[in-house]
Amino acid sequence: MSIQLDIRPLTPALGAEIFGVDLSSELSRAQVEAIRHALIAHQVIFFRDQHLSHEQHIRFGKHFGSLHVHPLKQGNHPDHPELLRIHADETSRRVAGESWHTDVSSEEEPPMGSMLYLTEVPAAGGDTMFSSMYCAYDALSRPMQEFLEGLTAVHDGAKVWSSYGFGTPDKPFPRAEHPIIAVHPETGRKLLFVNPVFTTHIPALSQQESAALLGMLYRHIENPRFMCRFRWQPNSVAFWDNRCTQHQAIFDYFPARRSGYRVTINGTRPLAAVGGESMRHTGAMSVTA
Repeated sequence: MSIQLDIRPLTPALGAEIFGVDLSSELSRAQVEAIRHALIAHQVIFFRDQHLSHEQHIRFGKHFGSLHVHPLKQGNHPDHPELLRIHADETSRRVAGESWHTDVSSEEEPPMGSMLYLTEVPAAGGDTMFSSMYCAYDALSRPMQEFLEGLTAVHDGAKVWSSYGFGTPDKPFPRAEHPIIAVHPETGRKLLFVNPVFTTHIPALSQQESAALLGMLYRHIENPRFMCRFRWQPNSVAFWDNRCTQHQAIFDYFPARRSGYRVTINGTRPLAAVGGESMRHTGAMSVTA
């Protein structure tokens, strides 16, 4: 049995709002599959007027996989470590996610997706921008696509978290090497997989070459044609596919409060594009937006 969701796309590149579903309820298998297909098709989906307890938020996340515990324990809920607190107020001088990034790409197996539930938002400002890494890849010239497909980049949590003054965690910050051009495991589409928060360098290139190439790619990601912008309201949920998007939280609301929790779903190691072909998991499905 299938169900029809009320899906309203935000831009041709990515993003859609979904209406008519209560995420606090016991969702049917058909509802979960419809939401999953909407996520794959639109890359990031949004829900308004939701009222979730911590337990309901966690339950919703578990429909899509096991849950990730953030390596920085300072932000994790003391009773529910799967919940990461996202909070800013009159004492904040910086906020999490205010630069373009993919969540915890420094993990060997970066998260599949994230669900952010904000209960308190400023009267103005505090939007989140999302950018499609499918579009970013597609907009590169063919020679640049071919050059990048043979390269990897290092992603290191110490790059950002040490600069925030978090010191040394219980274990070393996660660090991993991933393909610059990855392949989505469900759609088979190629995408750009570097970001300025976690990516440090391209091992195959000289330091100067690496810095120049990464700088170009970071500027490329910021093209408005690849983006959508979500204006938060209280009790809204954003659910993004971390494998093919990047996002940026705009900190333009000081000293107002913006507060909620994020659930993050475990993922798999990014797949590399080899010789123009996709290294896919068996049974990858093709979905078009």
